[in-house]
Amino acid sequence: MMQVNVTTESKKQQQFAEDDLFQNTEGYYQKKYEELEKKYEAQRLELIEFKAQAHFWKAQFERVKLRQDELEAKVEELTAALKKREQELFGKKTEKYNRSEQKRNEKLVRNRGQQIGSKGHGRREHENLPQQIEIIDLSEKEKYCPCCGLPYEEIFGTEDSEVVEINVSAYTRMIKRKKYKPCCKCNHRAQIITAPVTEKLLPKSKIGVSIWALLLLDKYEYAQPLNRSLEKLSCSGLSLAAGTVTDGFQRLVPLFSAVYDAIANRNTEAEHWHADETGWKVFEKIEGKNTNNWYLWIFKNKETVAFKIAPTRSSQVLVDHFGKDHKGGILSVDRFSAYKAIAKKGLFILAFCWAHVRRDFLKYCKGYPEAEKWGLSWIDEIGKLYHVNNLRIRYREKAKMFRKYNRELEKAVQQMREKLDRELEDKSTATAAKKILESLDKHWEGLTVFVGYPQIPMDNNEAERGLRPSVVGRKNYYGSGAIWSAQLAAYLFSILGTVKLWGINPQTWLLSYLEECAHCGGREPQDIDQFLPWKMTDEQRKIFCEPPKIKLPITLNAPAVDSTG
Repeated sequence: MMQVNVTTESKKQQQFAEDDLFQNTEGYYQKKYEELEKKYEAQRLELIEFKAQAHFWKAQFERVKLRQDELEAKVEELTAALKKREQELFGKKTEKYNRSEQKRNEKLVRNRGQQIGSKGHGRREHENLPQQIEIIDLSEKEKYCPCCGLPYEEIFGTEDSEVVEINVSAYTRMIKRKKYKPCCKCNHRAQIITAPVTEKLLPKSKIGVSIWALLLLDKYEYAQPLNRSLEKLSCSGLSLAAGTVTDGFQRLVPLFSAVYDAIANRNTEAEHWHADETGWKVFEKIEGKNTNNWYLWIFKNKETVAFKIAPTRSSQVLVDHFGKDHKGGILSVDRFSAYKAIAKKGLFILAFCWAHVRRDFLKYCKGYPEAEKWGLSWIDEIGKLYHVNNLRIRYREKAKMFRKYNRELEKAVQQMREKLDRELEDKSTATAAKKILESLDKHWEGLTVFVGYPQIPMDNNEAERGLRPSVVGRKNYYGSGAIWSAQLAAYLFSILGTVKLWGINPQTWLLSYLEECAHCGGREPQDIDQFLPWKMTDEQRKIFCEPPKIKLPITLNAPAVDSTG
């Protein structure tokens, strides 16, 4: 019995020991679990913080990387701009790109101008010039033999040669009007009858028509400043005050308005124009305009050229010239926004200029020499279009050769379009290059107008060439001092440019017109049709195409008038 109790007691003690150990073990693990849970929570929070920091620094890195890419692109752009400026300042003034590396293994390109060894045109003849015969003789001493003293015998004929000279000199027309008195006993209104007064271009002015024509041509045709022309006349013995000439120019403005309006109206009746604009200074303040920046516009077609000097560069200038109701016609232009704005109104079809596109790739080649091959490939593609189109327009539209080259042109345009699409989709294309391609894609419709209209040129060089003399004048005399002066410039640029389109001598035309104005008492002629090239007869146009005839001082035989008349 005692043995049983001891065993039971030991079992209980063992059970209590086991229970105590279990409780202690459970507490230990519970404690460990709690510690681990706290550690896990701390690490979880730390991981969240690290992830947040990682996202923050990743975003910062992306921002810095983006900024770095922007700065690198900006550096490339500025480097290209610097190279462009260096080219403009110190490089050759040409748009031809020198492919020196490509030409090393190629034939030398034919130089411009007359080639060495080719047949020349010989000396120019001047049969149209009047002759002044000069007889050159031996001196009296040279007419005798130095040995025997006997005289030489003059033989028939002379040894002739020609020298072309020019003599520009001013002279005064001393006009003497004869006077008469009646000898009869009739009832006359006056006792003295005087010959009529000679007409003057500007009343009470001593400056004749030839001088006004010379000064106008010097400034508006040959781009010479007025003070330079006056200095040249002063060296020839004629001294004129600048104020007198300037005042005379202002009085001449109304004489050209009718001819200018006729040219402008004729200009708007065409179906195709070349248009362009450039800066022009007008140093007269007007209300609402704080600067002297005006703009010289040109609208040129096959028959006429019209200039406008306006204070704005907006599309309103085109609306004013062509009218609000104008519809139809093709306008060859650059990519200036004013033309696009007026095209949206349905007034024109725009034909954009391929020369400007080619210029984009040339600038890119000069700014990014490492991508020169890419730019030159596009320049070659544009040159191919020019070549095929030049072959096409040699023939009439119904000719077999025209259809052949027309198919070649359409194929070349299609291949260029496919190349453009591929390179636009290529993500490796540089940013500066992509801007050029995007511009080409944006203006593609206007750039391909010439394909469907063979009479439309591929470029707008006609307008740019038409602006060149005016731009030279702007550089020489800085624009116009007043609004009336700008108006006179637009008048003369338009008139002289139009008559030259018809092959008319501008000096002959201007002298004839101003003389007619003088005959009309210093006013514009009532009938100006005889001075409009498209209304002249072939005989009239032939006369105007010749140089002006030299007029010597003559005695006028005109009907006499009494002194009261």
